[in-house]
Amino acid sequence: MGKVKGFMEFQRELPIDREPLERIDDWQEFHKEMASSELQKQGARCMDCGTPYCHTGFMLSGMATGCPIHNLVPEWNDYVYNGFWHEAYDRLIKTNNFPEFTGRVCPAPCEGSCVLGIIEPPVTIKNIEYSIIEHAFSEGWVEPKQILHKTGKRVAVVGSGPSGLACADQLNKAGHSVTVFERDDRFGGLMMYGIPNMKLDKKLVLERRIDLMKQEGITFMESTEVGVDYPADKLLEEFDAVVLSTGATKPRNLAAEGREIPGIHFAMDFLRSSTRALLDQTTPLLSAEGKHVVVIGGGDTGTDCVATSLRQGCKSVIQLEIMPKPPLERQSDNPWPEWPKTFRVDYGQEEAASVQGEDPRKYSMMTKKFLADDQGALLAVEVSKVEWSEVDGRFMPRPVAGTEQILPADLVLLAMGFIGPEEHLLQQLQILQDERSNIRATDKTYLTNRERIFAAGDARRGQSLVVWAIHEGRAAARECDRFLMGETHLP
Repeated sequence: MGKVKGFMEFQRELPIDREPLERIDDWQEFHKEMASSELQKQGARCMDCGTPYCHTGFMLSGMATGCPIHNLVPEWNDYVYNGFWHEAYDRLIKTNNFPEFTGRVCPAPCEGSCVLGIIEPPVTIKNIEYSIIEHAFSEGWVEPKQILHKTGKRVAVVGSGPSGLACADQLNKAGHSVTVFERDDRFGGLMMYGIPNMKLDKKLVLERRIDLMKQEGITFMESTEVGVDYPADKLLEEFDAVVLSTGATKPRNLAAEGREIPGIHFAMDFLRSSTRALLDQTTPLLSAEGKHVVVIGGGDTGTDCVATSLRQGCKSVIQLEIMPKPPLERQSDNPWPEWPKTFRVDYGQEEAASVQGEDPRKYSMMTKKFLADDQGALLAVEVSKVEWSEVDGRFMPRPVAGTEQILPADLVLLAMGFIGPEEHLLQQLQILQDERSNIRATDKTYLTNRERIFAAGDARRGQSLVVWAIHEGRAAARECDRFLMGETHLP
């Protein structure tokens, strides 16, 4: 334990973000770094609990409780408090291949299950994690590791999102020759084109890690879609094993009247267009400039659409959420250590409130239909309030008569999540899918119905968090290594 009664002496503090009206003028990351002396105080708040739920990593009430990759949180908190930054870095990378990703975009289920959170605000685990890895990069401790022992086995990893990258990293450490196939022109999956630059800088953070992995001997094949540019049947001819980590990229659609009107797009098409234009220094194919934007969906992707629209110069932005507004504090049916389902203001909402004077979210709202003008262009969205009631054992939304509203809209972005992996490659490889359309592979072996073909990440478990994707990639690598070698030393 870093400091006896440190949690009583120091209050939870986070670094101050850049001012909203300042940061919406650029695409740079909006978090500021905290001084080492202040971080040490935050590390001192960790109680080194007898049962540290922060790194348990199990599912409770359908949500992650603790860290799915079992980060050794109390240990590196203690090292930070004592100023032993290299030791903290050593403990951090034992369980996490990419703490610079999770330290930026993970919602921190570890903090939701922090024991201190029962009586006080939890330890700032996510910010300390971010600070450790960035300190390590600045000190030159993060260097490419030379793999001295090679097994002679070749493994193909299809998809370069967090699960694919974690899997490739682990298999490379085990001595296998790894090739990563990516259909896009840049690596990272949704971390590259699905998360805006102000949350995760592509060149300074994502490409920095890809470059390290290349130096460690991993082969990366960009603009190569397996099943289109590279024949699917060649995988098993040229590789000893294959890991499918293609993600769950089929977006959830909205079956509402007028859906066919031009101007209604999936959120990922909009975010992809924005990031690609930023990196290529071109004009985005889809832009919110000068438009009334309506974002349908209240999750992280919806928030990213709000923030991106503001930076592109929209006239206004509204975010619709079909669920009720969460309470300010935990309710009795949402006890610790469950993830706290409480009201939060994320960066996009903070920025919109600074520009528009109020939070852009409208809760308990259902989209009824889309309206067009005389020329057939998108004009507005008709919405109504909903009430939730139990129907055949399930809670369902029901429109409330007389609550209809017309919202002006030149651009509508559907950010309602994903429903599973794309199927053309799975069909070519004759891979079986489960009732949710995900790849059928067990938690124990990660092996599909086809011998030598494994699956990991969102393609196997469904849409989830970056930290779960890393967990999946590490686990699939372990089982793939066991399959190839008869045993494994991968964690």
